[in-house]
Amino acid sequence: MITLSIERINIFAPYKVWQRSDGLAFTTENDIEYYVSFDAEDNFDFNAYWFNLTNLSHKKSPGDTKIAQTIIVIIEEFFRTNPDILLYICSTDKDQQAQRSRLFLRWFNGYEQQKHYFIRTEEVKGDGLSEYVSIIVQRTNPNLPAIIKLFGREVKMFNDNK
Repeated sequence: MITLSIERINIFAPYKVWQRSDGLAFTTENDIEYYVSFDAEDNFDFNAYWFNLTNLSHKKSPGDTKIAQTIIVIIEEFFRTNPDILLYICSTDKDQQAQRSRLFLRWFNGYEQQKHYFIRTEEVKGDGLSEYVSIIVQRTNPNLPAIIKLFGREVKMFNDNK
């Protein structure tokens, strides 16, 4: 993965973002620290990275639209420098994964990103637990139809094996 430009992110992000050893971080005006990282996925037929978003403070964030704006800027910078795929799975902490999935989709679609990016979220059902996994791909990616098909097959395989 090509390194993201912190300077460029901070031109557009409402919260100041800084580099950590293996990711990015920012703190909200409510003193909630978030950590963002991208981890390579080796078991996908195309270059893909897991987008990780962690609330390091473990505090509830009150409807802060600047969090969404900062995350969108970071994702846009990822795609500006990497023509790859982002995968995202919602944390199952406190059984809030469905709510987190809806929030992430609202953030992403609320900024008209759907014009530039294809995003799909699927539910993967397991032993009494549902997980939500998303894929984000630039609409200009020449492999988009094959990527969508592969994602669908992978989700079906996980659901069939549970």
